[in-house]
Amino acid sequence: MSVLLASATLTLPRLAADESDDIKALRSQIDSLERKIDVLEQKQEIHDQDVAAAAQAGPKIAITDQGFVFASDDGANSLHIGGLVQIDSREFLADGGGVLNNSFVLRRARPIIDGAFDKIYSFQFVPEFGGTSAVSIFDANVGIAPTKEVQFKFGKFKSPIGLEQLQSDANTFFVERSLATNLVPNRDLGAQVGGSINGGVLTYAAGVFNGVPDGANTSNADFDNDKDVDGRVFSQPFINDKDSLLHGLGAGVAGSLGREKGAAAVTAGYKTDGQQTFFKYNSTVVGDGQVWRVSPQAYYYHGPVGALAEYVVSTVNVRPTVLGAKSQLENKAWQAEVGYVITGEDATYTGVTPAEPFSWADGTWGAWQVVARYADLKIDSKAFPLFASTATNAKEASAWGAGVNWYLSRTVRISQDFFDTRFTKAGPAAPTTQILQNNEKALITRVQLSF
Repeated sequence: MSVLLASATLTLPRLAADESDDIKALRSQIDSLERKIDVLEQKQEIHDQDVAAAAQAGPKIAITDQGFVFASDDGANSLHIGGLVQIDSREFLADGGGVLNNSFVLRRARPIIDGAFDKIYSFQFVPEFGGTSAVSIFDANVGIAPTKEVQFKFGKFKSPIGLEQLQSDANTFFVERSLATNLVPNRDLGAQVGGSINGGVLTYAAGVFNGVPDGANTSNADFDNDKDVDGRVFSQPFINDKDSLLHGLGAGVAGSLGREKGAAAVTAGYKTDGQQTFFKYNSTVVGDGQVWRVSPQAYYYHGPVGALAEYVVSTVNVRPTVLGAKSQLENKAWQAEVGYVITGEDATYTGVTPAEPFSWADGTWGAWQVVARYADLKIDSKAFPLFASTATNAKEASAWGAGVNWYLSRTVRISQDFFDTRFTKAGPAAPTTQILQNNEKALITRVQLSF
């Protein structure tokens, strides 16, 4: 018994020592594993950060209802690809039994390509595949914008004169611009400086252009010394006060001054809302001398209400033939239009965005807007009969219009407009053209895709 006790006394300390060594070994192994796990976690965290950084550093690609956008990681370089497609149905009512160009029309079909480099350089390229003419280049220009206050533009783009003309084709109240737009240039080729001061309180633009007749687009060259100077100043005095009732008020004046010669200096004609020509100079008429325009203009947007108005005077010096006596003619036009978004969305100069796009499944119907307009254009009485025939031309056109715009989404719009245009005879005899004999009542429907 004493032997067993002695043996136990000797063995227990050794077992305790052995157990202590095992625990220490296990703890060492656990500590080692924990260190390895910490290292692995740190490596994984670094890897995740590298992946996130690589994703941010790579180019950004977005495909949305605003088009296809490709941009560099810092946003300094970008490329946007968009488009505009407008399909019209034109129907002319009470036309005396004749058919005045009732038709489906591919009014506009434009891919829109624009972008920027190094934040201050930009470009725009817009070809036109729609309409009745051959494919043409509507916009092709380069911009340099060192600051918001000083920005340069070179190439082919819209002249800075007409208020409604400067509005995007996709965002006008009506499917066609008013009679007043007949008297301002469309796109011209030249160089312009402009900018925005104090957050848009004042914007300005001034440039030297080849010069184009009323309502015209420039060709890609104009090899003569006669140029036009165009300019515009526009103020939105309350633009920085978003709580003001006058936040959306803007007013300004635009104009042009130059000299033009030859047949190319004479307008190809003035058109109705239904795009029918109601006035055109005789084919022998040529321009020769000073041309100038002036256009006071204003708009107001507040909540669902929008309104726009402008007045235009366009003066030309013309000869009935190359050797005929020169005369100065002054044509005048004005228009006022208003729109109301009955679904409550904001009306803006850049269009309407529905709060809830159309969805049959969700029971949402997009945005609905009603619009109304009145416009008038008067031809200088001195134009008749030496420069234009009294039998085929009107000396005045007055038009009222009403319509409904359905914005199914930000990109899709369906419009239904009715226009009633009445003409004043240029002479005592009855006019010989069907449109002047019966006036014009046009019903135009448009389906539009814009992105």
